[in-house]
Amino acid sequence: MRNRTKLHALKRPKFRQSWNKYNLYNLTRIKTPVRQGQTFFQQKWYSKSLVRTYHGVDVKEKAWRRMFRPTTRSVVSMNPRYLATHDGSDEAAGRGSGLTGGISGTRSRNTAVPYMNMLFAPLERRLDTAIFRAMFASSLLQARQFCVHGYVKVNGQKMVHPAYNLNPGDMFQVEPERVLFATGATKTGKERRQERRIDRREAKSSSKTSDSTNAPSSSPSPPHPEEDENPSTTPKATLSSLLTQAKTILANPTSSHSAARKRELRDFQRQIKRTLSNPRALSDTTIATSLSSLADKLSISSPSPPDSPNLSTRPPPKKPSLDGPPPITATLKNHEEKLLAAALAEARDNPIDSRKPYATPWRPRPYMSAFAFIPRFLEVHHTICSAVYLRHPVARAGLAEVPTPFATEVSGLAFNWYLRRR
Repeated sequence: MRNRTKLHALKRPKFRQSWNKYNLYNLTRIKTPVRQGQTFFQQKWYSKSLVRTYHGVDVKEKAWRRMFRPTTRSVVSMNPRYLATHDGSDEAAGRGSGLTGGISGTRSRNTAVPYMNMLFAPLERRLDTAIFRAMFASSLLQARQFCVHGYVKVNGQKMVHPAYNLNPGDMFQVEPERVLFATGATKTGKERRQERRIDRREAKSSSKTSDSTNAPSSSPSPPHPEEDENPSTTPKATLSSLLTQAKTILANPTSSHSAARKRELRDFQRQIKRTLSNPRALSDTTIATSLSSLADKLSISSPSPPDSPNLSTRPPPKKPSLDGPPPITATLKNHEEKLLAAALAEARDNPIDSRKPYATPWRPRPYMSAFAFIPRFLEVHHTICSAVYLRHPVARAGLAEVPTPFATEVSGLAFNWYLRRR
């Protein structure tokens, strides 16, 4: 078997476009190369090899030489307030009349424009690079894989070519499930074991069902009415009734309660969150037995049995005995109502599902914050996992819109290498 190249080596680091933790550690160790004892040719070659491991690692050198352009796009920094209040007559009147000094209301800026950092601007038009810049993939190679596997659309059409050059105004979109997998945390060992148990259980149940269907029946038996599935007794209906009763409690006026009461409310939130996350793994009886005790403590009537059609009827309240403590009433404060509503919304929008290839409930990938930035030439909508390529990247005073971890000196030497060898 051929040895695979180490993408994130620590001894001789190579910098990649990836969210890997080892790559992040290597990026923190970037230093300007020492030029002492090296010729100008050696400096240019070393800088070129350094930046090429980060920019366009999947692009061949011959293809990149065809894409290289010695000219770069740039803009002149202007004061928008001055442009809004003047029409340019002051500059026209001062030409050739001996007017010296700056224009009133403006401020001269001597900040240099980093043109050399715009060396790899043509690569930012590539579809795979734009997907990585929009934070839809955790690495450039993963973005390329999404394109090849058909998970990416450009202007509504499927695009399987990672090297497609985007034009200003193009909209590209990645399947949300792939984005959640790319940017979410990986599963733990416990979650993987739970997924395998569920798969084995379903495989066993499906085998039993197939055996029962294949077995010959002597005489068809009439269906029993008690065996018919009643939609009102399903786990989903049970959870819906519990949620309706919880909303009724939240609508009641609030009052103070003890710490034990708060603890019971937290237990109820956790229990209903777990039940909402995986309702298929629980039956109706299991849900009723697990939540009946908490529902009684919260003054929520548990779901009535199937033979009683009216679920809203409650048993008459018991008279408090003189021997025992008084019954606890369900009262919530304003901030606790907000916490409960937020917990229910999170359980509905971000449930626990062991079938997903990522950890659930979804949480960001570790060490993601260091790479969480969006370039200016992209407009990203993370809710629908789509982005618009607004314009080509440009250079302005003190800023180059091509993200790069290397200094201007390194990019300048690499630019000179391709400028002479073109």
